[in-house]
Amino acid sequence: MKPKVGIYILLLPLIIVSTQIHAQVTAERTAYINKYKKIAIQQMKKTGIPASIILAQACLESANGTSRIAVKANNHFGIKCHDWKGPRIRHNDDKRRECFRKYANAAASFKDHSEFLMSKERYAFLFDYGPDDYKSWAYGLKKAGYATNPEYPKLLIKIIEDNKLYLYDQGEKNPEHVFLTKSPERKAVKSTAEQILKEKHPLYKYTAERNIYENNKTAYIIGKPGDTYKKIARSYRLFKKELLSFNDLKKDADIRPGDIIYLERKKRKAGKDFRSHILKEGETMYGISQKYGIKLKRLYKINGIPENKEPGTNTVLYLR
Repeated sequence: MKPKVGIYILLLPLIIVSTQIHAQVTAERTAYINKYKKIAIQQMKKTGIPASIILAQACLESANGTSRIAVKANNHFGIKCHDWKGPRIRHNDDKRRECFRKYANAAASFKDHSEFLMSKERYAFLFDYGPDDYKSWAYGLKKAGYATNPEYPKLLIKIIEDNKLYLYDQGEKNPEHVFLTKSPERKAVKSTAEQILKEKHPLYKYTAERNIYENNKTAYIIGKPGDTYKKIARSYRLFKKELLSFNDLKKDADIRPGDIIYLERKKRKAGKDFRSHILKEGETMYGISQKYGIKLKRLYKINGIPENKEPGTNTVLYLR
């Protein structure tokens, strides 16, 4: 049988056009990533959201900066208005003329994206993942309802792996960052650039000229006279509301010298070396949650105790 040469001749222009379009998209994406990678790394250092996830979402949601709302409204993450009080733009999405946030520049969009994820309770569990665990973040974003496309996690992961965005999750080699020791004696150390590279610790925190410690893989400091949550939040480039949330507080409270103040979200369970705790006189559920670095609501749930109820002395509390 003779080959159908005519069909190949007809298909050839389509193949050439398709190849050209792919090359153009690849070039656009590379340029876009190079333009915004520093902002993504900065946001990762402040919030713990992987730079790879930030860049992949920006690429996908903004079509590499070419979408209408990216061009007209500097909205690179497709964030809708919700409780937004600022400028806005109408755009056809899942429905006609939906309301989207409008920003003064792209940097403001990247910053608001981080604040949006940190401020919504439905995304809280994502911060239990490390900044280098981009796959869990990708599937977690879909689970939390960021996008309706069932292929959303796979699309993000493909962008990350095709462009090696996971390399940015290591941040920058800065010998002035303070990293956490696992010493129960509360000894903090300043890492050298060589140690940082070796440890690849996912946390990028600021010193505020005081020691940072680790409990249950969660960063914390020790309260001292004159501390307030407002001052601490400012020192560590956090929102006051965010810092209160890390410590299971809904409103400001006095800080006593010696109090544990977490600088990131506590875990859902204690470390593997701690399975239970017998309550002593004067101990509270809140105190135990701080002592072992467990979220207060989770501690209540693990033990089947109604929230806000204080169990009696000698009660065995399960920590895992």
